[in-house]
Amino acid sequence: MFTGIINHLGTVEKKTATTLTVKAGIPHPTLGASIAVNGVCLTVIKTKNGVHSFDVGPDTWNRTNLGALKIGQTVNIEPSLRMGDEVGGHFVSGHVDSAAKILALEPWGKRFWRLRVELPRILRGLVAVKGSIAIDGISLTVTAVGRDFFEVMLVPHTLQDTNLGRRKMSERVNLEADPLARYTMAAAMNCRSKT
Repeated sequence: MFTGIINHLGTVEKKTATTLTVKAGIPHPTLGASIAVNGVCLTVIKTKNGVHSFDVGPDTWNRTNLGALKIGQTVNIEPSLRMGDEVGGHFVSGHVDSAAKILALEPWGKRFWRLRVELPRILRGLVAVKGSIAIDGISLTVTAVGRDFFEVMLVPHTLQDTNLGRRKMSERVNLEADPLARYTMAAAMNCRSKT
């Protein structure tokens, strides 16, 4: 479990058919620890001198933007939540629903930026204005929803301390719906099916 508050940035060091290796200043992760890389919950299989390796299966390569990562590219890193940690964002499982294309990334006023992302069919009904969504593992508040897109506002801190400030049009970002939205939708569907 994660919170969507990015504490570290990492750099992709190596990719193979089954592993991803990232250099990041994560304080002493243990083997078997869960770490979110661009919002994807991965298990540490090797760690030495700030370089960490993770197993990545075929479904994860295909469903997320990890498959498109290039050597040297910046990724968001978040160690898993521990009892007593502050939950500054929202609960994020690290189970990405879909990767989706950036449609717009542009200034919004003097210090803020607007990010518009395509809304995959699988997430329709789970994304609402003022609701939460995780984009590349970052907890963000939805500011607008259209039929096939949604928008969030990026504050200067997010632009500087996450990979979103380095993203470009048409790149794909990982999306995970807020678990509260998912369970609320499931409960509503169950109620409808019983009537």
